[in-house]
Amino acid sequence: MSEYSERDVQRAVTELEHKSATAARLFDIRRIIGALFVLYGIIVTIAGITVSDANLDKAEGININLWTGLGMLALGLFFLAWLWLRPLTPAPMPEEGEEQQPPPSG
Repeated sequence: MSEYSERDVQRAVTELEHKSATAARLFDIRRIIGALFVLYGIIVTIAGITVSDANLDKAEGININLWTGLGMLALGLFFLAWLWLRPLTPAPMPEEGEEQQPPPSG
């Protein structure tokens, strides 16, 4: 006879499901990409704001660091907004007696 009751097993499964969903949300690729683009966008934007006249003349009057930094900030904020508006939800677990369907191939 098993030393664990059905209730203990169900509690352990529920805890593992919760930890798995938390880890999936924490390591969502949108969060990583968004954070990196925002961070680098801030750095490049600051470099564009503090550009010297000599460097601006080399680029024929176009402040490429400023425009690239602002574009990176916009892209990073887009990824973070996407993450906030459409959070990752775990797939529902099949009920007892239901067979788990394989993913469609295509």
